[in-house]
Amino acid sequence: MATDETPEETKVSDRGVITIPASLRRRLDIQAGDKLRWNVDEAGRLVVEVVRQRYGAFEDDDLKADLGGDSDGTHDLAGNERDSAFSENV
Repeated sequence: MATDETPEETKVSDRGVITIPASLRRRLDIQAGDKLRWNVDEAGRLVVEVVRQRYGAFEDDDLKADLGGDSDGTHDLAGNERDSAFSENV
């Protein structure tokens, strides 16, 4: 990707960690959890490609697991069904 903009620079930590500049994260819509693919081309240049971005994996209702009952009324946040036979669930 060639541009006329001044290149951004970051420093590699002693553990090999780098920070992607915020301007590049915004421009490429890179968010936490996204994966990057690192390659070296024939000229010896490092090429980084965004290979997966998270876009609403569970937005469709048909992708949600049916917990049975009336959802919030019979299940806790972990999806466990409340059982009135146990005093701790009352």
